[in-house]
Amino acid sequence: MNSVLVEHVLQTGQTLQIVHGDITTESVDAIVNAANQYLQHGGGVAWAISQKGGAAIQEESDAWIRKHGPISHTAPAWTSGGRLPAKYVIHALGPVWGDGDEDRKLSEAVTASLRVADELKCKTIAMPAISTGIFGFPKERAARIILAAIRQYFQNVASRIELVRLVLFDHETLDAFLAAWQAETP
Repeated sequence: MNSVLVEHVLQTGQTLQIVHGDITTESVDAIVNAANQYLQHGGGVAWAISQKGGAAIQEESDAWIRKHGPISHTAPAWTSGGRLPAKYVIHALGPVWGDGDEDRKLSEAVTASLRVADELKCKTIAMPAISTGIFGFPKERAARIILAAIRQYFQNVASRIELVRLVLFDHETLDAFLAAWQAETP
């Protein structure tokens, strides 16, 4: 069972939470998948989402690639949630650590995911620690960038999103996000 550890209402009105748990169990309008550019869901969060969501997620991902080509940091894909409680899965391309300009790419992936959620008329969204798993992005650095990108998005966009849940599975990632939260949240 997922547990909300901290919650803060942003000046723009949205509620931001850090949650310890499994993103595949989130009953939200959309969850974000940390994907590769070809939407082959073979490892990490992507594998868990695809396994629990069923074959429809990979089938819809393959169809997206055939129609639109590979995704980018600024242009995520989206599919149904398959058998997941979430209606949609937004497939965000996070940067691979060491490829260059990683901070900007991670910020763009977060911003683009929120933009797609708005386009899909979502009010609630759950997001993992994009790129901190097999892509090797340092967790502490990613936490600061992800939190800042979320705040900046809502400051710049009239959004219908009401709730953003950062759903983190392992304690090391959780600790990094809680430390960044404490450093930045009034």
